Amino acid sequence: MIIKSLELENFRNYETLSIDFDSGTNILCGDNAQGKTNILEAIFLSATTKSHKGSKDRDIINFAADEAHIRTYVVKDGLENRVDMHLRKSKSKGIAINGQKIKKAADLLGLLNVVFFSPEDLSIIKNGPAERRRFVDLELCQLDSVYLHDLNNYNRTVNQRNKLLKELYLNPGLKDTLSIWDSQLVSYGSRIAERRDAFVRQLNEIIYEIHRKLSGGKESLKIVYEPDVMPGDFEKKLASCQERDIRTKQTSVGPHRDDFSFMADDIDIRKFGSQGQQRTAALSLKLSEIELVKKVTKDIPLLLLDDVLSELDSSRQNYLLNSIGDIQTIITCTGLEEFVNNRFEINKVFEVSNAVVKNVDKMGGNI
Repeated sequence: MIIKSLELENFRNYETLSIDFDSGTNILCGDNAQGKTNILEAIFLSATTKSHKGSKDRDIINFAADEAHIRTYVVKDGLENRVDMHLRKSKSKGIAINGQKIKKAADLLGLLNVVFFSPEDLSIIKNGPAERRRFVDLELCQLDSVYLHDLNNYNRTVNQRNKLLKELYLNPGLKDTLSIWDSQLVSYGSRIAERRDAFVRQLNEIIYEIHRKLSGGKESLKIVYEPDVMPGDFEKKLASCQERDIRTKQTSVGPHRDDFSFMADDIDIRKFGSQGQQRTAALSLKLSEIELVKKVTKDIPLLLLDDVLSELDSSRQNYLLNSIGDIQTIITCTGLEEFVNNRFEINKVFEVSNAVVKNVDKMGGNI
């Protein structure tokens, strides 16, 4: 599977854009704040229907327009497919595959599998649990349409329950209706917890060897799933926390409070690891994500690297670049020094300046 080309209209700072990619390594080079990351965001949206930044559709559309379009051409199993995404400020997005509208995001999943790696991911270990949950959710939603369905319904149920908890302050008689939302929370939440547990076990089968190599054989790494509540105890704990939830007006129990720890030789590096250990673990995590997608989908994902190399030391740069030989990759950077120094093969270079993208040769001349 490869992405052949991308067309944008009124997306972020692009009024129009048409860009053709090589099946190997593509470099988007230019100063900061010129629009490089916006191209990666559009590709990620085409694959997952979501922004990697968590941005809402209305914030992605060019401020001078009311709607935006993304057209992504993907070659999979020798066949070309077109994904059309229509973003609107006042309505939900519309999606079509080869001109046929789809009703739910799950119908898109699997056509284009993407692994996105940004400098923010290097802090995923030390930052708050919400970022670690987001990492797990974004990957599982690409790999498992049932998980996507359960997660969307769970989040919707939490929001509805929280809304009811606020209404109870003015209308205590509604308390009996909490059980309706509680039963849905338990149903969706239990399946989410079970799938997250299985996902972590799958990752652990891969990450151990990758991290051993990255750390020069000095460390072994294990991810530990820390569910807020075990599926079998969910209903009971929800009931025991009901009065507290009514007082605080929010749901305090469930997978939306889960976390994941990273143990390097029995040391929790979230709390006690050095910045170097945390960054190495984060890189191991992303490389393991690539291998897991290959294993589950029997396909090779598209890799998006957003200015990551400048954040890594030379040994980690080399390991990352040597790990992506067979993967179509789109990399943003401010200069080509990292690739020249590493003698890394570049197939196509684009210069990005003020939302204008030019295909250039590796010496900087226009093609």
